[in-house]
Amino acid sequence: MLVLKPPQMHALGRRRTEMRLDDLYLWFLGEPAAPRYVGALKLVSAGKGVSLHYSEEWLANGFALSEDLPLFNTEFLPPGRLAADEQRAVGAVDDARPDRWGEKVIRFVDKPKRLSLMEYLYYAGDDRFGALGVSTSATTYSPRSGGALPRLEDAQQLSEVVAKIEASEPLSALEAKIIAGGGSPLGGAKPKALIEIDGEQWVIKFFNNEPVDTPLIEHATMTLAALAGITVAETQLIRLADGNAIAIRRFDREQGKRIHSISAGTAIRAATASGTEPEMGYPELARILRRVGITRDDINQRDARELFRRMVFNILLDNTDDHEKNHSLLVVNPSDFGRLKLAPAYDILPTNSGQGYQEFICGVQGRDSTLENAMSQCEAFGLLPGEAAAEVAAVVGVVNTWQAHFEQAGVAAHDIKSLAERIDGDELLKQRRQFDASRFQGLTRKKQRKSPFQPS
Repeated sequence: MLVLKPPQMHALGRRRTEMRLDDLYLWFLGEPAAPRYVGALKLVSAGKGVSLHYSEEWLANGFALSEDLPLFNTEFLPPGRLAADEQRAVGAVDDARPDRWGEKVIRFVDKPKRLSLMEYLYYAGDDRFGALGVSTSATTYSPRSGGALPRLEDAQQLSEVVAKIEASEPLSALEAKIIAGGGSPLGGAKPKALIEIDGEQWVIKFFNNEPVDTPLIEHATMTLAALAGITVAETQLIRLADGNAIAIRRFDREQGKRIHSISAGTAIRAATASGTEPEMGYPELARILRRVGITRDDINQRDARELFRRMVFNILLDNTDDHEKNHSLLVVNPSDFGRLKLAPAYDILPTNSGQGYQEFICGVQGRDSTLENAMSQCEAFGLLPGEAAAEVAAVVGVVNTWQAHFEQAGVAAHDIKSLAERIDGDELLKQRRQFDASRFQGLTRKKQRKSPFQPS
């Protein structure tokens, strides 16, 4: 199968800036050297949505990209009702598009004449999240090529280009070429880009005028989470002239292969009955993992247990930015009926807001940032109250060391003091000190009528 080379595709991309991209074609790139055609994408819902119709070949030999995209010969449509400012592609396709930062790069650098979801899907290029690709052809994988990725030695110059985009300052041709290599396929609101380190792809995130050294704090938090038994994406600190950046190794790339990946939000929406509001939260994600996760060696049960630890860690470290796209699931082996694996944790760091509410639902008290709320639906994670309490106690023990760990990681004393106002403030510190795992021992789900958090 012919794949156009970058110089050819760059020219093709230039020619297609004059076209309206009402039709595109979805490809699966698990083996990048052998792309597989998945199906046709169409702009629908008055230009606010994108549909998918599987190809005959994919219906015969492919897998369901998400639970709401079973292998049926039909056109799958996004939700019938979309908010005035909402755009959504159907199912797992929605995770193949860029988010706020990527869209900003596309608007600033590529300047397509129309800014529909199809343009954003196309201009995101060939290095997007997961293993899906978007092409202008159903017979040849012909993506919009962005050129070679910047390397580690380009990090300083890349940070300066990112700063100019944030400030809406014009770029030179060289600067546009640097960001074109990996600036637009990524999600999230923070400025970031793809970069090559020792032959592997990493995501590099830049300092964004925060009052604390956010990249160093994120690196310290991620390594602390690993001590709490949480599988985290590998991180490394990048020193720049005016501060730090953090690089995160991509978990959706492995030994030259791409891993099909979906966000927690996509997984939960896909598992929710039509007409029902999805419960965006840890308990529902845990139920999905236990139901359609990898059953071999009880991986699905261990993933659900680890998700419980992540929830507790996020609560206690004041990481309230734990929204639906900050959790991901992987289809490590597509031939294994598309079963899901919890992806390594990423974007874990103190929000330093002390707001007392998570973005993700934690339990019967909704988004309340309390251990009582975290324990309230422990059965969704496959845990008895005593088992869940043991997990909480273990995480509490690690979080109690956070100041020493951050100091050892090089976080400045004034940043630690600022974070301590929340992490060691009355609300969170009191919860750590008063949690007594022994009060949950021997409790079953039916017997847990009175909350062990209440005084005897």
